[in-house]
Amino acid sequence: MCSKKKILTLLAATFLGALFMPELLKAAHEKTGSSETATPILWRQPADIASRNLLEGPGGKEHEPHPPFTFEKEDMEGSNPKFDVRDQDGVKWKVKLGTEAKPETVATRLVWSIGYFTNEDYFIPDFRAKGMPVHLHRGNSFIEADGSIKNVRLKRYSQGEKKIGTWEWRKNPFTGTRELNGLRVMMAVVNNWDLKDDNNSIYRVKHSDSGEAPELVYLVSDLGSSFGTTNFIANDKGKGNLDSYVHSKFIRKGAEHAGAFVDFEDPHRPALFIAFDAPEFVSRVNMEWIGRQIPKADAKWTGQLLARLSPEQIRDAFRAAQYTPEEVEAFARAVELRIDELNQLWVGPGATN
Repeated sequence: MCSKKKILTLLAATFLGALFMPELLKAAHEKTGSSETATPILWRQPADIASRNLLEGPGGKEHEPHPPFTFEKEDMEGSNPKFDVRDQDGVKWKVKLGTEAKPETVATRLVWSIGYFTNEDYFIPDFRAKGMPVHLHRGNSFIEADGSIKNVRLKRYSQGEKKIGTWEWRKNPFTGTRELNGLRVMMAVVNNWDLKDDNNSIYRVKHSDSGEAPELVYLVSDLGSSFGTTNFIANDKGKGNLDSYVHSKFIRKGAEHAGAFVDFEDPHRPALFIAFDAPEFVSRVNMEWIGRQIPKADAKWTGQLLARLSPEQIRDAFRAAQYTPEEVEAFARAVELRIDELNQLWVGPGATN
């Protein structure tokens, strides 16, 4: 009886294997092929920093969203309310609600401006979508009585690219390079304290028109926790808060001539009250190193790239998120002061930047 049962089990396994193995092998081949045949890339030399349009951002005016929008589905991933829509051209967009919409719009533009890859983000101050459900699982408090939603960020789903995973700050193809160190510096420039590995994405990008080999594009896909405090805080001071950003410290250690490295204040050690949530506290502590022990030569290299931006370009990045003229000026001036600090770093003999 036992033997008969084993035979039946073996036959079932053989049948299921024959049925599903081709698809499994195909998926495995595609995954392996994507990592073996595509070139990893984090940064591309920008030849046009001084002429980049930071008002429109990496997508440019030609990729901006065109209403009316039609609701598709709610996205339950992450901590912020989001949902998918399509515009009148059939382009798919991810709509993010809440306090991250403005700072993320700005941060993507500044990070992109010096050669790093970012999502194509656009800010809409008064958003509507046809077919919106009466109640969302998250974000109902942001919906007005007439169905409109104030201050949303739209992220474009681009053709030819597919998200294939996430990447780790500690272990990736660019560890120890000037380009990765420069990205670490940019996180400090914008005070992005939410540097979880889950917020980093790898996209496989096909270049069908040019015939070039596909690339694996590495980017920070969530920059919403920017332009506020330098550490995790559960209120609006942590994101897009002018007073918090302007009065936060930028360089923690290393501004003096001695030493080859610089430490930044962001990301800062989490407040002690977070210790009551041990996993959260430990994860935040483990992010501190991202802003520490960065070669001054690499930090100054980043500052030199940023210094090629005009005052108008920097202000356009904040205008894109429709901050008030007073806020635009104050935020932009704070960014300019940080750029100056980077370029004043002393780089010793023999160092390259």
